[in-house]
Amino acid sequence: MPGSDSLAGEQEYLTAARADLASMRERVLSLDAVGGDPVSDGYLAATLAARARALVDDPTTPLFFGRTDTADGRWYIGRRHVQDSAGEPTVVDWRADVSLPFYRATRKEPLGVSLRRRYGYDRGTLTAYEDEHLSDHTESEQRSAILAHEIQRPRTGPMRDIVATIQPEQDAVVRADLGMTVCVQGAPGTGKTAVGLHRVAFLLYAHRERLRRSGVLFVGPNRSFLSYIGQVLPALGEYDVAQTTVDDLTSGPPIRHIDSPAVALLKGDARLAEVVRRAVWSHVTHPREPLVVPVGSRRWRVSSDRVAMAIDSLLARDVRYGSGRALLAQRLAHEVLVQMEREGVTTDDRDQDRVARHKDMRAYVDGAWPTVSPATLVLRLLGDPKSLAQHSDGLLTPEEVRLLCWPKPARGPASAPWSLADTVLVDEAADLIDRTPSLGHVVLDEAQDLSPMQLRAVGRRCSTGSATVLGDLAQGTTVWAATRWDVALGHLGKSEAHLEELSRGFRVPSVVIDFAARLLPDLAAGLEPPSSVREDPGNLDLITTDDVATAVVSSCRQALGRPGSVGVIVADAASEAVRLWLSEAGLEPVLLGDDDADRAPLTVVPATLAKGLEYDWVVVVEPAAIVEAEPRGLHRLYVVLTRAVSGLAVVHARPLPAQLR
Repeated sequence: MPGSDSLAGEQEYLTAARADLASMRERVLSLDAVGGDPVSDGYLAATLAARARALVDDPTTPLFFGRTDTADGRWYIGRRHVQDSAGEPTVVDWRADVSLPFYRATRKEPLGVSLRRRYGYDRGTLTAYEDEHLSDHTESEQRSAILAHEIQRPRTGPMRDIVATIQPEQDAVVRADLGMTVCVQGAPGTGKTAVGLHRVAFLLYAHRERLRRSGVLFVGPNRSFLSYIGQVLPALGEYDVAQTTVDDLTSGPPIRHIDSPAVALLKGDARLAEVVRRAVWSHVTHPREPLVVPVGSRRWRVSSDRVAMAIDSLLARDVRYGSGRALLAQRLAHEVLVQMEREGVTTDDRDQDRVARHKDMRAYVDGAWPTVSPATLVLRLLGDPKSLAQHSDGLLTPEEVRLLCWPKPARGPASAPWSLADTVLVDEAADLIDRTPSLGHVVLDEAQDLSPMQLRAVGRRCSTGSATVLGDLAQGTTVWAATRWDVALGHLGKSEAHLEELSRGFRVPSVVIDFAARLLPDLAAGLEPPSSVREDPGNLDLITTDDVATAVVSSCRQALGRPGSVGVIVADAASEAVRLWLSEAGLEPVLLGDDDADRAPLTVVPATLAKGLEYDWVVVVEPAAIVEAEPRGLHRLYVVLTRAVSGLAVVHARPLPAQLR
């Protein structure tokens, strides 16, 4: 069925395509999971179930959103591949090679496309289409009204996919090769998070078997953010991508303490990696006594000099601490077998393993290369000023050693005053002892907010794979926030990464982005100021009042009368008070993090959790309080002001920061 050039004909094609999709699912459901044995049967059944789930049709979602006419045929572009009973494609997956021209073609470079069509929908029903004749060089480039409407469409609930609106510069990142690590410096509203998610979906399409074996991980800044983006990949048919935060990634001992900014900054310093390394390897010593192991009726002896040579050779190989310990037992067992063979005793590998496991061998190795617990090692470092001073000699000053050490020693790991930064040190020690398994690909969002030690922790998870690094230096809000991408990427272990800058904003309207950009010279002077490509300039209201509560309620009432979601962003300490104001006014707000916050029309958002989120209408309460709450408060305010998709109201009794007046 070739499609049509009338709206009715295209609607008929859509109906036929949905019928083809239903037939594909019916065929999958009719198959029997018979693999030859119970394990194979179970694996096949799970595979068929996953395939059937991926073929479920959502009638409220467009099955295809674009079309390209080329010399090779007419291609309908959608979220998934659909084929008819003869196996011919009815809809092609947006990730397929044949779909690339839909996103990249221009009149200057049509890429073989004579016509590009975009479709307008209302809850899955086709309502309009719009054509671009790319072979007609007499026409000038025109903005797509359907594309603009889709970009500016109000949103309620979690983030949705952007497959219908991906722009050429975004598509270049999405389709970058799996072997390439890409760092995206993206201004607010440029879609960097969506680009990262769609890159995952593309890589799973192009390298499914490889990544199924090695794994893919998305690392976000907090759990509220992960909840917000959680439906994007399933909507694209990808259900098996793990999502986590850095804090959960390095989870270990229970958190009992919050570090001061100065201590947190110091614990996140890359110098601590060398301190931990020294502490781990300080356990290895050269025994003064020889090794004596009984085998059969004789006792075999390895001199302390030979033992020292074996230890030194392992240290020179730069092996992990745990691997070196296991190898030492095997090396010394080999020395014993060499002596036995000189005496005419016949041996084999099983004899070497038995000698390596002998209790006298284990006891000797324990003395020279003892077992090390990561948590216990960090506990000793932070709980003992002498130990920390010893292992940080030449790296840390006496004052820094004093800052790092806990006020009093802990009795054990269970009672120690662990902080989040301490768990990253434990993770560092664990990797020195046993190598952290590497995944095939890791996406790291809000990367500018990670400390050097946190970046090292994420980098270990993709040491033999690649990464997509997303962030904005101007939105760095932590005490250790990055100021240069080359330095941050070095800590991540990806110095060779390709840097891509996105400065065209598609979601934040121009009046809002221009207002927030007044802060940029004080935040990241070297960055290109963001620009908005939206035709709708949006709304900006600056409300000075002596009655903040009344003004906030009034602004929220006004916003709730418009389409879309409303977010009230406040300094963390004021979030409960603001929620109470709105509740007493009968507006039924929810606090971000509550179970129903994802779909609530009115959400109170603590400023520290706003990063990565967006609302159609944003009410910011007392910017001065937001700035004062953190050492990098101006950066936090920049984040807060750029969460608005349609309009921003700033309510304040105190003076605005000087840059915004």
